[in-house]
Amino acid sequence: MSQKSSAGSAYLQSDEAVSSFLSGLGRVSRLGLDTEGASFHRFVDRIYLIQLSTDRQHAIIDPLAIAAPAGLGALLEDPAVEVVFHDADYDLRLLRQDYGWQARNVFDTRVAAQLLGITAFGLAALLERYFGVKLDKKHQRADWSMRPLTAGMLEYAAQDTLHLLDLRDRLADELRRRERWAWAAEEFARLADVHWEPAEPEGAFLRIKGARDLTRRELALLRELVQWRDALARTLDKSTFRVAGNEVLIEASRLAPRSRDALGTIKGMPRGIVERQGGEVLAAIERGLAVPEGDLPKFPKGKRYARDPEFDAKVGAVKAVRDAVAKRLELDPGVLCSRDRLEAVARALPREMDAFAAITELRKWQVAELGAGFIEALRPYSAVPASANQPDQNPR
Repeated sequence: MSQKSSAGSAYLQSDEAVSSFLSGLGRVSRLGLDTEGASFHRFVDRIYLIQLSTDRQHAIIDPLAIAAPAGLGALLEDPAVEVVFHDADYDLRLLRQDYGWQARNVFDTRVAAQLLGITAFGLAALLERYFGVKLDKKHQRADWSMRPLTAGMLEYAAQDTLHLLDLRDRLADELRRRERWAWAAEEFARLADVHWEPAEPEGAFLRIKGARDLTRRELALLRELVQWRDALARTLDKSTFRVAGNEVLIEASRLAPRSRDALGTIKGMPRGIVERQGGEVLAAIERGLAVPEGDLPKFPKGKRYARDPEFDAKVGAVKAVRDAVAKRLELDPGVLCSRDRLEAVARALPREMDAFAAITELRKWQVAELGAGFIEALRPYSAVPASANQPDQNPR
């Protein structure tokens, strides 16, 4: 079963339609691809729509109505086929999670735009910049898990790949003209292995914003409340924030309400939760209050470094180099070299170019642009003992 969207994309809703479309592509050397998830609405995200474009054909695949489209996976994993995304990271993670596909040859138009110094690098901004196309953002937060999809939703989805290959060509031309193609190629190659690590639900509550401001007893309450909230969200297949936001659970952990009335006074606590699940919330709080002192949760010790009184000065020195080069290259300083990479350089204290090979956080293109300047900036600190820059093996 298939139909046409008003943008000219075939809407494919059966195995036969998908197979026929893919076999009709013949030999292709490149493919524009996008996916739609529903993390804003569902507890576990998955792919609810796949949009693809070649130079002459466009389609929208409904993955809920078909088996895994093996033909598409073969194209994605063929190193001879360049797969073009805009902001590939999340799409690649979903494709690998749902189908086990691993892209081999990626071009990311967002990354390319950032490396060119373009500050408005969203797809809508880029399409308007290069083609005068204005995207309607009406369906930006649409629930792509709903069926049937409206004509407007299909039209919106089709636009995500309709101009993607042309955009790729414009950006690639600029990258070559400005001698930044090698930069982009290195970044694209790193995307090949993007995937989610296995979840660690036991300690997930510790990563919630604001958790570090809680006492250990309050952390025990937060752990119980997060476990309750996530279990309910899974049962309802709703995003966790649609059940109760993290900031609400943080506040409940601080206040430890012991009654429904007290629970209802917490800012942001949904009235429906108080009325229907209030007893469950209060039971979670009681479990947190009952945790023995010796079993209260705490944050694991992170990597600690031997104290270096000149560390901030070293970071400041390499940052000054980074900022000056960023200005010359007309790049966002964070795109050129992020803060964590500057800190890695300051700790390593490289004295020669070969030393940068040990700083795995840095790209080769970053070393080429910044390495000599970093070495010169850190030269006044070269007499500092190397041990001052190494992790403390016996932190107290």
